[in-house]
Amino acid sequence: MNAITDVRGNAGQRERQRIRTGVFTGPTSGLASGNVQANLVILPKALAHDFLRFAQANPKPCPVLAVSEAGDPHFPTLGADLDIRTDLPLYRVWQHGELISEPTDVRDVWRDDLVSFAIGCSFSFEEALVEDGIDVRHITRGSNVPMYRTNIPCVPAGAFSGPLVVSMRPMKPADAIRAVQITTRFPSVHGAPVHLGFPASIGIANIDKPDYGDAVPIGADEMPVFWACGVTPQAVIAQVKPEFCITHAPGSMLITDLRNTSLAAL
Repeated sequence: MNAITDVRGNAGQRERQRIRTGVFTGPTSGLASGNVQANLVILPKALAHDFLRFAQANPKPCPVLAVSEAGDPHFPTLGADLDIRTDLPLYRVWQHGELISEPTDVRDVWRDDLVSFAIGCSFSFEEALVEDGIDVRHITRGSNVPMYRTNIPCVPAGAFSGPLVVSMRPMKPADAIRAVQITTRFPSVHGAPVHLGFPASIGIANIDKPDYGDAVPIGADEMPVFWACGVTPQAVIAQVKPEFCITHAPGSMLITDLRNTSLAAL
């Protein structure tokens, strides 16, 4: 049996049903423990090839888990009942780089030329951190992970270019070292951190004011640890200004039937 048929009908499917029916509307961090979560980017077919090239050139922020056929609102490799249009708690709809709405489903704006990309999410490796006894602050506080635009440029490809976005988790130095070791095993969900400490050196002027998500406290004996983030395409979209695009709202992920353990490289 493969990684999906082993877990169909599992917590992932149940959480998607709760999201689809509006029972759950919050951030998905910590939901369906053990199941892979994914960022979402949906673009017109005319831009899909360029975005795939962009993702391949930037595998840390944009590790591609699945790509749909044009107009098909399903990812059969990620979940048998999964519907891209309804199964995230909150979406973002963009026109010419401007955010125009944040609906709870996108059936009314769906088009036959849309291609969907599921991109690995750091929420997946958080399970391994928690199991190792590392405090993941936004989970402990029940909030969204803080995310920041940086001054690190992504590798451009075709129409797409823009800054790297990072997510941050404060940790004591010993835990940060262990977190590097643990997350290195998960390249499909951003892998090891891209930066430790010194937020100003990557263009973050105020660590207490994230560009996306919620601020979390950093103890005097802790350092900020930064991972490449799947919100990067949204910063790119704001810069490139495609005529139409749909993404997840930061923190509102697609819960799949894949198991986090199936993505471990070692």
